[in-house]
Amino acid sequence: MKRVIVIGCPGAGKSTFARKLEAKTGLPLHYLDIIWHRADRTVIGREEFDRQLDKLVMEDEWIIDGNYARTLPKRLDHCDTVFFFDLPLEICIEGAKSRLGKERVDIPWVDNEIDPEFLQWIIDFSRDVVPEIERHLKNFDKTIIRFHSREEANEFIQSL
Repeated sequence: MKRVIVIGCPGAGKSTFARKLEAKTGLPLHYLDIIWHRADRTVIGREEFDRQLDKLVMEDEWIIDGNYARTLPKRLDHCDTVFFFDLPLEICIEGAKSRLGKERVDIPWVDNEIDPEFLQWIIDFSRDVVPEIERHLKNFDKTIIRFHSREEANEFIQSL
């Protein structure tokens, strides 16, 4: 396990897991949200994002946390392990709400309320994004570890 991606619905616990995995393995952790988003809530251009991601996936070791379905095939081509958080909707919404008002290392601002569009994206994630993830994972012939609860993720970390 040298090149790892962590994907799944917002609020599922991906970033928390990625930080724990970084602590256990020493692999450098990169958040796609930090690359894409600026502190003023604007975003960098697609070309710049792709350039930064291209450089990142060529490194020898990494953990990349984030979905960004458009770039999933590129990350799958370079990774050896996928952690897919496939948790119930209620857990993801609860997770997103629990981080309101808190500074985070994985996004460059503090949210004090859930943006309605973001909440809708969480609600629609299993319908709109999971099938695309599944389609890409179907042809992935390396390690896929799927978590259906945060407890499963914690047990995995404890087993390292």
